[in-house]
Amino acid sequence: MWWGGRGQSFNIAPQKEEPEMGLSGPKSVQGTGMPEPRSRQLGSCLASGGLPGEQILAWAPGVRKGLEPEMPGTLICSNLRVTFQPHGWQRSQETPLSSEYDFSLANIGRLEAVHGPSRVQLLRPGSLLKFIPEEILIHGQDFRLLRVGFEAGGLEPQAFQVTMAIVQARAQNSPAQQYAGITLSQAGQSSDSRKPPIPLLETIEDWETERKKQAARGWRVSTVNERFDVATSLPRYFWVPNRTLDSEIRRAFGHFHQGRGPRLSWHHPGGSDLLRCGGFYTASDPNKEDIRAVESMLQAGHSDVVLVDTMDELPSLADVQLAHLRLRALCLPDSSVAEDKWFSALEGTRWLDYTRSCLRKASDISVLVTSRVRSVVLQERGDRDFNGLLSSLVQLLSAPEARTLLGFQSLVQREWVAAGHPFLTRLRGSGASEEAPVFLLFLDCVWQLLQQFPAEFEFSEFFLLALHDSVRVPDTLTFLRDTPWERGKQSGQFNNYTQVYTPGFPGAGNSINPQLSVWDWNLRYSNKQILQFRNPGYDPEHCPDSWLPRQQPSFMVPGPPSSVWLFSRGSLTPLNQLCPWRDSPSLLAVSSRWLPRPAISSESLADQEWGLPSHWGACPLPPGLLLPGCLGPQIRLWTRCYLRGRPEVQMGLSAPTISGLQEELSHLQELLRKWTPRISPEDHSKKRNSNTILSQSR
Repeated sequence: MWWGGRGQSFNIAPQKEEPEMGLSGPKSVQGTGMPEPRSRQLGSCLASGGLPGEQILAWAPGVRKGLEPEMPGTLICSNLRVTFQPHGWQRSQETPLSSEYDFSLANIGRLEAVHGPSRVQLLRPGSLLKFIPEEILIHGQDFRLLRVGFEAGGLEPQAFQVTMAIVQARAQNSPAQQYAGITLSQAGQSSDSRKPPIPLLETIEDWETERKKQAARGWRVSTVNERFDVATSLPRYFWVPNRTLDSEIRRAFGHFHQGRGPRLSWHHPGGSDLLRCGGFYTASDPNKEDIRAVESMLQAGHSDVVLVDTMDELPSLADVQLAHLRLRALCLPDSSVAEDKWFSALEGTRWLDYTRSCLRKASDISVLVTSRVRSVVLQERGDRDFNGLLSSLVQLLSAPEARTLLGFQSLVQREWVAAGHPFLTRLRGSGASEEAPVFLLFLDCVWQLLQQFPAEFEFSEFFLLALHDSVRVPDTLTFLRDTPWERGKQSGQFNNYTQVYTPGFPGAGNSINPQLSVWDWNLRYSNKQILQFRNPGYDPEHCPDSWLPRQQPSFMVPGPPSSVWLFSRGSLTPLNQLCPWRDSPSLLAVSSRWLPRPAISSESLADQEWGLPSHWGACPLPPGLLLPGCLGPQIRLWTRCYLRGRPEVQMGLSAPTISGLQEELSHLQELLRKWTPRISPEDHSKKRNSNTILSQSR
């Protein structure tokens, strides 16, 4: 893992009292099944820098292994987390969580106890430890690894107790458990003056400000879902065409799956609009007025409309979950895969294939949005997974402002959090059939873009790592609930789901949400760490101010008059009508000609869109548009994320700062000094260079 921290310490010292050992391990508190703390001092040692309601269950002195140099310290298990406190390390009251040393109980994916060279026990919730461990390995679901060896000399019972405490705490932990009670004062802010780091899109003012920022003049903020009586998975506010009445919206949304009708995601400065919606609810029976309202919202004032079959050529949720499980198993330090077969096993996980598919489809949609003035509608049955992924990637490829640090955070808040992505269901780690890390797949796609276009992004790889790890840390409600309604209810915005306003509801006399969001980075990261969120290679020339004026008719051409298209399998197919209820019961039954994908890259579609019709002439790529490469080696493994449990692999990776590069250079020079005496005369005669030596050292 990367980064440490500074601040106030736990102030833990070895205690004289030892636990009473029985046949089943340490003595437990009656009725709780949890190990008994050694003293009252231990019960309150997290008071400074700890969390409200947190209680220490067990602790033991040990040495963190796997890193150089190894760090002596104390392993602590509480009812909320497992943390390792190095000797001399201090925790800040203003930063009660540590990105370096804390493992939330919900983040622990695998726990192993080791005794001797060959005795290893996998500990599941409810397991009984069969020996006193010499070492334990905590594998995080975020690919982190905490490896702690315990000291001998009479402290073996403490090693047993802290290990059993972790086992039992995991068994009693709920996936939805959160670090309740983290207050604004602990983040160094007062509730009277605090403003969210980015707009949380919980008020109509936030949505109106964002609409004006995009210059979406043909759109307005609708309040039809203000009481969540249209759809609980939708935000309270969203953008709809100016001329569409709220009464029409309420009726029309009922003809879409889960009530998720067409809404604006992003207005392109050239005039196109990117929309998203759920699948048509074909079992419904809309009247002519409802059909006209649906068509009006899908067209969004454009004569050229493209319906995008989102799931075409993309993996299913089950595919994504299986690929992620295989990837995690492959990246474990004790993976049984031979080194010479590791890369073929990586391809076998299909994770890189799915990343490639998402980037390729996002590139195609970006071409559709930027090549003609049209309405492009992303349609997914649930509208809560891949619609958000593709919409976000399209904006990253097409809009430089989305590649800034603030712009990217706003993008995630709008397209994932406010749009109702089911974070808890997809990431809860309970093995449910609906579990699938779609958001983590999106972050991998963003990392691929960052590698291919390093000067285009203001944020760094370490920012993506922080966001990747935050989905497993239950410290805020951002990633802890499935819908905006659940998130608002849990934060105390209202007490129950009613059709009327409730006291404390945003817009009803209380405009400040007391619940912190994931964007309050100083909750877990120091100022020094947060500075590393910025990409030192970012080119200021790519900032939004130097991009495009709000209207660019010079590079965007109007679409054909009154044309409706289906985009599927990489090709545009004409449709007879926009809605499936006019002539047939299903959109897929509409008479159309399905064409096979002509090529595996997006260049074919780009050529088609910008090269046709011939009388328009050849049009260059618009400024600011990125088209990533998706062929073989262009899609890489996110090593710094997925191989964090193997520190030897991390050395030599590019550091984010000048000082970091100097440290890595020093390490490589030391490696050269160690290897030089081992080179035989035959090796010297072959004039082996330092690159060969370094490649072998890895």
